[in-house]
Amino acid sequence: MQRPVRGSGQVASVSELAEMPAATRAGTRDGTPPVVALRDVAMRYQAREGATTNALEGIDVSLRQGEFVSILGPSGCGKTTLLRIAAGLVVPSSGQVIHGGQPANGPYEGLGLVFQSPVLLPWLSVLDNVLLPVRVLKRPVKQYRARAHELLAMTGLTGFEGRYPWELSGGMQQRVALARAVIHDPKLLMMDEPFGALDALTRETMNAELQALWLATGKSVMFVTHSIVESVFLSDRILVMSPRPGRIIREVSVDAPRPRTYDMVGSGKLAELASQLRAVLGRSE
Repeated sequence: MQRPVRGSGQVASVSELAEMPAATRAGTRDGTPPVVALRDVAMRYQAREGATTNALEGIDVSLRQGEFVSILGPSGCGKTTLLRIAAGLVVPSSGQVIHGGQPANGPYEGLGLVFQSPVLLPWLSVLDNVLLPVRVLKRPVKQYRARAHELLAMTGLTGFEGRYPWELSGGMQQRVALARAVIHDPKLLMMDEPFGALDALTRETMNAELQALWLATGKSVMFVTHSIVESVFLSDRILVMSPRPGRIIREVSVDAPRPRTYDMVGSGKLAELASQLRAVLGRSE
């Protein structure tokens, strides 16, 4: 088992890919602090035999209020580690993590998390699984029941409130996990390949539902994926990572109207962008 070794930058926004390394950005265009910023962050793991693995190096990332940013890269490049550091769940070996303009001191307050596995409690109904964060935060459950029903309606689960996780398909379970992640109105939603285990058609449906939920709530979202099409469909910006040690090698702004459809991804500007991203990832590997 490896353990982390304990021990700041700008990314220049671009509208299309260019043959230049990504610069870094520490704040937002209007001067207000980003929701989350990582400055010159590195992560190293010490193995039992004394060898050191460099997972991340020189990471400079920021997330503006209401922005949807995807972290795209090959398997094993450190995407999940980056997400956990940004959330304040893992302390980096070096560098600085800033939440709302202040140095991070533990997990980000008002955080919603969605993982690849739904991680639902099998003994709780769909409704009670959605309301679980409310109970954990010791908020009055009665005040959130209407919101829970609203979220379940938005995710196509009306009528399933009394069902249990084992009675749902994988896609339905992930809808429950998504509703649970936003029930307590978090400022920041972090998603770690949440649809990676779903079949292609269900994944497209879930992406469309996530886009609708994001448009309705205006949450700041950091989304980890290894799917180029998914990142192009969902994102305002895409941060492309190199193989380990993970670095941000490109930043791409996705300039396309919303709501988006998968027909848009199949042709025109978004299709061209996806093709260019494939070329960048191919060269990095």
